[in-house]
Amino acid sequence: MKEVLRTNDPTVIAFAKSLLDGEDIDCFEMDVHMSVLEGSIGILPRRLMVRDEDLFLARAALRDNDIHVSEDR
Repeated sequence: MKEVLRTNDPTVIAFAKSLLDGEDIDCFEMDVHMSVLEGSIGILPRRLMVRDEDLFLARAALRDNDIHVSEDR
């Protein structure tokens, strides 16, 4: 799996997941429960992951909707 998005904003994650679902791209949200460790202050970002073969289409769908995507590291 590859990271397509990393953000502290839960509304961006929800919007991105909805967009990807509309494109029939499966995604998985990581670090959802990290807020328990940080005290729910929102400093640890959440990551949205997609399958390797869906990465290009997922990035395109998010960019088309003005969502900044994670680049390869």
